[in-house]
Amino acid sequence: MTSEPAPARPYRGVPAEQRRARRRAALLEAGLELLGTQGWAAATVRKVCAEAGLNDRYFYESFPDRDALLLAVVDDQVALGTEVILSAARGAPRDPRARTRAVVTAILDFLTGDPRRAHILTHAFPASPLLQRRRIEIIRTMAAIFIAQTHDTMDQVLLPDVDVELTGLTLTAGLWELFTTWFRGDLTIDRDHLTDYTVALILTTTELAAPLHHHLR
Repeated sequence: MTSEPAPARPYRGVPAEQRRARRRAALLEAGLELLGTQGWAAATVRKVCAEAGLNDRYFYESFPDRDALLLAVVDDQVALGTEVILSAARGAPRDPRARTRAVVTAILDFLTGDPRRAHILTHAFPASPLLQRRRIEIIRTMAAIFIAQTHDTMDQVLLPDVDVELTGLTLTAGLWELFTTWFRGDLTIDRDHLTDYTVALILTTTELAAPLHHHLR
């Protein structure tokens, strides 16, 4: 007969599973701090563990390697940002202009609320092929939100779904580059101008549905 492994005992009253969750959270926070201040290359396993105050054996308890941790850091931020967008959309009127402004404002609030997020956008993504691949997935997620909001705020969408998707992908990818350029300091406009322009661009792009549909026929 083989004996079952003994369950991990609580330590100082804290169950083993809860301690592992705390260590994982500490590693994620350390990864965010390093990635969001020093960049991809600086966020090594050794530095992450030192920042988290943990032995490196605890790192491999939660993540197989550094890339897995840093992707988890980025994915956590994307999940938070996505919820910010959806919450802003849910709380705004059905009117396209009002909802678009609410969402754009929420996105910029989110990115400026923690400087590490803007640093990841402007420095970590361009420096990492792994994050460049993840960027494609993020853009598709944001485009899907654009598609859903387009259908939710407009009484009639003239374009077929495939062309609405192409519009969403084009717009989302373009805005990613616009925001990256602005956060990098390469645009001499203030936030209000950026907000107004982004809202106008999204609305104008949506209103192009009729002429675009005409030329696609």
